[in-house]
Amino acid sequence: MKNFFNGSATAMITPFAQEGVNFQSFARMIEYQIAGGTDALVVLGTTGEPATMTEDEKVAVMKFAAEHTRGRAKLIFGTGSNNTAKAVEATRRAEELGADGILAVTPYYNKCTQKGIVEYYRAICSATSLPVIAYNVPGRTGVNILPATAEELSYIENMAGIKEACGNMEQICETMRRIRPRMDLYSGDDNLNIPILAIGGAGVISVASNIAPKQIKDIVSAVKRGNLERANRIHEKLLPFIDACFAEVNPIPVKAGCNMIGLDAGVPRAPLTELEEGHKELMKACIKAAGIRKVKL
Repeated sequence: MKNFFNGSATAMITPFAQEGVNFQSFARMIEYQIAGGTDALVVLGTTGEPATMTEDEKVAVMKFAAEHTRGRAKLIFGTGSNNTAKAVEATRRAEELGADGILAVTPYYNKCTQKGIVEYYRAICSATSLPVIAYNVPGRTGVNILPATAEELSYIENMAGIKEACGNMEQICETMRRIRPRMDLYSGDDNLNIPILAIGGAGVISVASNIAPKQIKDIVSAVKRGNLERANRIHEKLLPFIDACFAEVNPIPVKAGCNMIGLDAGVPRAPLTELEEGHKELMKACIKAAGIRKVKL
């Protein structure tokens, strides 16, 4: 299926306090995204650190997101797992709690075959009436959705797209060629937002937009209008900042950056650690150079 969403989505961080999730900060982050024009919020994706959260915390975050967003942006809940039965259960729960769509990362660590990938997504799609987006990020999972596999997935009725973060534009172009008539493709790598949009990507699912939602939305809008000059101008100004967002493993840098602009993100949960001092200085300088201002909500 096509056209579940077009535009910019933010892979939301989960702000933590000592006693658990900081819902006051999460509310401010949602408002900041909506004010910046973000079209969809991805909650409990990799950037949200669900691997370190209890099931009760995940349920509370999904409920809060649905109640606070109130339809002002589409809500996409992350439900992927290396256990297909667990992913199916999480998907059903996400639909019950108000998701508009599902983002499911490929099974990680198990290193299943391409056939296993297809069966995994078939099971998830069979468990819900919601649109499902596959997330291909082999650098984290050890599994790569090959173009022929993406094509097979595109024939599943409620398979709505693939978030591509494989980093290989040749592969991404071939995937786009194979799925274009039936399923959308989204950039999952902020450095490749423009080339992926330029080959027909429906939108982006961005980490950097936690801090720069308006700029990321402006890039998407400019490409959609055919104004590549404006898109490149914005993108090039942001590039050092985007690089800083990945100076250490995501979401370590982006959480530190959120703290710097006045969004109380807290710190990542162990085994992730706080951003190193040298990278903090880099992030501060890049935020300033990109013209990103303190949040006033």
